[in-house]
Amino acid sequence: MKEKVIYYSDELNDDFANTNIIPVKINGDYKYIRKNIFWKIGHFILYRLFATPFAFLYTKLKFHHKIENKEVLKKIKKEGYFLYGNHTQKFADAFIPSMLTYSKRAYLIVHPDSVSIKGLKNVTPMLGALPLPSCITSTKNFLYALEKRTLEGNVVVIYPEAHIWPYYTKIRNFKSSSFKYPIKFETPTFCFTNTYQKRKFSKKPKIVTYIDGPFYPDNDLPLKEREIDLRNRIFETMKYRSEKNEIEYVKYVKK
Repeated sequence: MKEKVIYYSDELNDDFANTNIIPVKINGDYKYIRKNIFWKIGHFILYRLFATPFAFLYTKLKFHHKIENKEVLKKIKKEGYFLYGNHTQKFADAFIPSMLTYSKRAYLIVHPDSVSIKGLKNVTPMLGALPLPSCITSTKNFLYALEKRTLEGNVVVIYPEAHIWPYYTKIRNFKSSSFKYPIKFETPTFCFTNTYQKRKFSKKPKIVTYIDGPFYPDNDLPLKEREIDLRNRIFETMKYRSEKNEIEYVKYVKK
């Protein structure tokens, strides 16, 4: 098999998802919380009866997905929490969180292009997509949605690397800004690290996901330092777990 090589220049901003979608602006009119009973019924049917079984089959059949250390999530029974992971698959990254948090609903913070596709702009929110806001009013609504979902005992999933690098086996540098949410809402934090490991009868790797936590902010630190400290502890944990990678299916080379 010929090795695939991707050349990059900017670890923070390069994106290899190749979606070519023109994103809409998420303004103050965007509804993060829908109270319509038919919307709620549609959300339950789509998420639980269709998306969750499909996610299980997709991740198992395509990636032979396996989860390690899932028992740490049992430490948080009724409370909601934030969950951070590395961003290495276009579709699997949308499905894997629901495999990790099966008893709780997973809501994913996403780029606005996830709700910009005609015909799917109402489907992805039903599946739990929370697009990043574009103005002050939508930011207020966005933060309210994060608080409400965690108070309901659900999980908010964040990919702090922001951009997709398919099959990447290291942890890219990421900013501390997204770690302000669990501090603001006083919720526990977990992280998961997807690794690529050998399969017996295929050159393609399987995905093994490691879960770690819970992490809590150090309240003795000033606010900004609290974010940085939480970010650093999760980054180092994910970096440690990334050493479990066994296969470099796609090679990344800096220009």
